[in-house]
Amino acid sequence: MDTIINYFETIPPLHRSIILVGGITFFWLLEGSLPLFNFKYKKWKHAVPNLFFTLTTIIVNFGLAFLLVASADWVKETQFGIINWIPNLPLWAYVFLGVFLLDFVGAYLAHYVEHKVKPLWMVHLVHHTDHKVDTTTANRHHPLESVIRFVFTLIGVFIVGTPIAIVMLYQSLSLVATQFSHANIKLPKKVDKAISYVLVSPDMHKVHHHYMLPYTDSNYGNIFSVWDRLFGTYMTLDRESIVYGVDTFPDEVTNSNIKDLLKQPFHKYRKPTTANFSE
Repeated sequence: MDTIINYFETIPPLHRSIILVGGITFFWLLEGSLPLFNFKYKKWKHAVPNLFFTLTTIIVNFGLAFLLVASADWVKETQFGIINWIPNLPLWAYVFLGVFLLDFVGAYLAHYVEHKVKPLWMVHLVHHTDHKVDTTTANRHHPLESVIRFVFTLIGVFIVGTPIAIVMLYQSLSLVATQFSHANIKLPKKVDKAISYVLVSPDMHKVHHHYMLPYTDSNYGNIFSVWDRLFGTYMTLDRESIVYGVDTFPDEVTNSNIKDLLKQPFHKYRKPTTANFSE
């Protein structure tokens, strides 16, 4: 565990890039052999706007990184935050709890708020208007959303009390987890369900990308599925019934254009419809 902490405390930018590119490459190839949906699309063309927003996310996070480092260093020096207030916590528990709670504040809570606050939903909409969800969709976030997510992560650092090593570990795990859950892959249903008891599985997250309520407002988790189960936001839907996109923004051409996507948060809010369903 000491080795892991030491590594992530000073993880080189090149290694972080390898995690990003390596993850996309791995799941991209896996999608070719185990596809959930046989999309009739030019994969590279579809990936262009998603990779553009991946780049803007990197730029935003890099530009604000000094705030994250300063905050993480401060909580470590002052022993501020939840994991620093628990006495005699073993290192493995210290690290796990740090990642676990950061996943709640920086991912689940941020995601939940984005769906419940209308202006934030309009920003988050860019992520949902992908009609062919695959591993490149994972980082399809408007630059404004990248800032919003960064703020929640920053708040998480203060609340949880995570040093920079745990922050870097969390962000690396989060990146791979979201690439995995968005990937257009078809795992055996029993395997996917077993995974979903602990981690967010592909089938679990795909429900969140269904084009109609109430499914869109469910399954907010990023790494751990426990948050959705704990707060009653977990839902299931047969994967063959899933239709991607958002019912109030149905134009796939517009939703594939970078210029239009950059302007999407500033459209007039349109109330989504609710599907008829029974549990």
